[in-house]
Amino acid sequence: MHGERVVLRGPQPRDYREWRALRLESRNFLKPFEPRWTEADLARSVYFARLKRGQQEAEQGTDFTFFIFALEHGEPHLVGGLTLSNIRRRAAQFVTLGYWMGERYAGMGFMTEAVGTVLPFVFDTLGLHRIHAAFLPDNLASRRVLEKNGFKEEGYADKYLQIDGKWADHVLFGLTREHYEARRRRRFA
Repeated sequence: MHGERVVLRGPQPRDYREWRALRLESRNFLKPFEPRWTEADLARSVYFARLKRGQQEAEQGTDFTFFIFALEHGEPHLVGGLTLSNIRRRAAQFVTLGYWMGERYAGMGFMTEAVGTVLPFVFDTLGLHRIHAAFLPDNLASRRVLEKNGFKEEGYADKYLQIDGKWADHVLFGLTREHYEARRRRRFA
């Protein structure tokens, strides 16, 4: 998937070194926002096991993982990642959005564009009815990413996810197909 400045695609074996380097250099930046991880989680064998699991989940239609590449001087550089997970069908028709950004690329608008780029895949390709995301209450950057893409605040979840080894409260945001399509019509009007 292509945006103006970003490309989203599934992780490949050749991305391992760039992914590992970006995760390592961004460790302190990411630590307060993610589940606990160690350097062992960056091992080549762990990465390749994730690739295999990700491919199986995509084939089953339950989860999709994308790397976000920014085009700098005509060359794509890994800047972060985005996941669509826990896809539910039948009456629910929803997906959970998660994302991470390398520290040196934070605040440059790449994540806002990446989320906007994945929305047509969610609503048009997968045919889902809603997408939701959660973030820590003091994570204003995530709030802005979601608000700029039309998500609305829907609630507050006490001790929702385990982040950096502790159960943490989260703000819940969502976007329905109806709001997404209305926004798209206004943009093209």
